[in-house]
Amino acid sequence: MIRSLAATWRLVMDSASNPLMRIPKMQRFQMMQVLAWMWSLVFAAWVGSALVFGVSVVGHAILLIGIFFTAGVFRHARRNTPAAVGTGWKPV
Repeated sequence: MIRSLAATWRLVMDSASNPLMRIPKMQRFQMMQVLAWMWSLVFAAWVGSALVFGVSVVGHAILLIGIFFTAGVFRHARRNTPAAVGTGWKPV
């Protein structure tokens, strides 16, 4: 069950696995933001409150910015680690 949940999460949220992987990173981020706004609107309509929409949009924006920033840092670290091994470089 946990593997199924993780696979579903990757299919939706991992930009390297979902169908948006073929477009440039910035457009991918913008499309993920549009989808987050759309789902925020769906949730707000379901709950029946415009106030919920604003809170949900802000929450989704913060979540997506955090996910993309973290993924970018991890990619950068993965690319730069082999060059740093054996050079005497130590992380601060």
